[in-house]
Amino acid sequence: MVANCPARLSRRATFARVGILEEDVARVREAIDFVAVAGEHIGLKRVGRRWVGLCPFHAEKTPSFSVNGDMGLYYCFGCGAKGDVITFVRELEHLEFAEAVERLASKAGIQLRYDDASAGRDRQRRDRLVEAMERAVSWYHERLLTSPDAGSARTYLRSRGYDGEVVRAFRLGWAPDAWDALARALALPDEVLEQTGLGMRNRRGRQQDRFRGRVMFPIFDASGRPVAFGGRILPPELRRASPEAGDTPGPKYVNSAETPIYSKSRTLYGLNWAKGAIVETGEAIVCEGYTDVIGFSRVGLGRAVATCGTALADDHFRTLKNFARRVVLAYDADTAGQAAAERFYEWERRYELDIAVASLPAGADPGDLAARDPDALRAAVAGAQPFLSFRLERVLAQADLGSPEGRARAAERALPVIAEHPSDLVRDQYVMEVADRCRAAPERLRAGLADAIRAGKANKGPRHPAPASGSRPARAEQAEEAAESGRRPRVGTLKRGGDSRAGATATATSTERVRRAGDGTARRVEVEALRLAVHRPEEVADRLEEVLFSDEVNLAGFRALAGASTLHEAIGAAAPDASALLQRLAVEETDADPDDVIALLVKQAVTRAIVELEACARESVLVVPEVAQTLAWLKPAVEQLHDPDNRIGACDRLVAWLVQRGEEDA
Repeated sequence: MVANCPARLSRRATFARVGILEEDVARVREAIDFVAVAGEHIGLKRVGRRWVGLCPFHAEKTPSFSVNGDMGLYYCFGCGAKGDVITFVRELEHLEFAEAVERLASKAGIQLRYDDASAGRDRQRRDRLVEAMERAVSWYHERLLTSPDAGSARTYLRSRGYDGEVVRAFRLGWAPDAWDALARALALPDEVLEQTGLGMRNRRGRQQDRFRGRVMFPIFDASGRPVAFGGRILPPELRRASPEAGDTPGPKYVNSAETPIYSKSRTLYGLNWAKGAIVETGEAIVCEGYTDVIGFSRVGLGRAVATCGTALADDHFRTLKNFARRVVLAYDADTAGQAAAERFYEWERRYELDIAVASLPAGADPGDLAARDPDALRAAVAGAQPFLSFRLERVLAQADLGSPEGRARAAERALPVIAEHPSDLVRDQYVMEVADRCRAAPERLRAGLADAIRAGKANKGPRHPAPASGSRPARAEQAEEAAESGRRPRVGTLKRGGDSRAGATATATSTERVRRAGDGTARRVEVEALRLAVHRPEEVADRLEEVLFSDEVNLAGFRALAGASTLHEAIGAAAPDASALLQRLAVEETDADPDDVIALLVKQAVTRAIVELEACARESVLVVPEVAQTLAWLKPAVEQLHDPDNRIGACDRLVAWLVQRGEEDA
């Protein structure tokens, strides 16, 4: 039973059902840094020997997702999600098994082998596209830094306050205003040129660049792979100064279309750079443009991301909730209509996010404000208000609160805005705030609010019920309850002295786990023995036997470990309940003394045997002498389990007796 060693592979190559050699799948599992992969999608913090963070598979505010980087396994104590790095990538990115293995193999630099030549075509195509994009990023970037025709572009960037450090950090580039400069330089096949969105073949049968005469903003996915571009045209005065400027300027921005490696609704510009700061602060700033992200970075707010030419969508928030609990919108959210407002509230509820709005000066965008008044930009983010509070403040700020008529009109305009919120408790809090500022009776405003709510329902049909303010979705509450009861990595009486210092959010003390666990002491000791078998097999493997386990799931887990050469193999071979148990144990820690655990485990098994022997003696007087003789030997041996000097020998003798008894009964 070996749990933490390289896989022992069969000499004869075997094949996964997807066409990838099993040997190569195992190589990918062993080579990949699971913590680094998970860190591309969620924020992880080291706690003891594990890494913990917010689960990407269900909404939660207390971290219950745990990763064992050494074993390459994860387990969520909230929702029960579990698996290895391949499962993690499959579930999070909605990939088939082969696609997940191929993506990870690319990260690890492993060349996969297939039983069918066509099986690797998709992977190879994606690799070619990403490689072509990387070449394009480098070519555009070098062109901006060194080419004479990029002089106007450099002038424009300097006018925005972008020095060489900014240009290099964000890998900005320049696309010359020539029909096929990039196509000729990279010599890409037509298929690659078109599928990357870098160009096309025109009516004359010649390759043609998509981006011409533009400052280039490369777009990367969360892991830092280039997947798209945004290109900004130069201002009119600089276009005239450019020797290659064309007569027709075109739109201000040209963005990549969706491709096999790029989805606008699932990509956030700047996330590859910002995710570390987002995790550290627990807050993400969402803005509208590439220059806004750069502006925030220049004033020390490196946690900004931007949508890529599309409105905020569900996938954006699904991504953001893996990194932060608070999202600050840094654009004019006052233009959002009722439908958009309801989407914000739904995202808050579904992903347990707090959405706030930074109040920027009228007509100012973050990119310009960063250069003109950086303190104002920082203050706007620091003073960001909840979405409903922001909208109400706009309504009240435009009103004449100095007159009775003005206050009445302000209250009337505020009520429909309040009515959009799904929580009755939140609505009532804002009703009281409006009542105070407009000097109106709360009861009158509540009646008006009820009318506004009914009017809203009549206009759009029935409203989905929502939890009250401060309440949690049932799924999240159940998840945290499960997390509380599921964290029981070790038993207090088995510890080797000293308190656990793993941290408040990771695992509680052993004593607390014993108190929380609903199972009996016997099962907890068995689980602790299995935990040792998973993490420190060399200390217990030759001392454990099937007769020591009474719980069916624990026994199945032990059998799986005993019959496998690796933990991954044991997990794959075990029944579902036992497999889940082993995956959970892999991300839990233990500092238990193996001698203590084995002694308790043996004592429990012998105690069960003694109960059975005494029952036999009561049923038949014929076996009384034999039982009495056996008990006379057993009880002193059990007492020796409490003696540190003799317990190892006593354990060996008692286990041998239990095994022999089991064989005789069989």
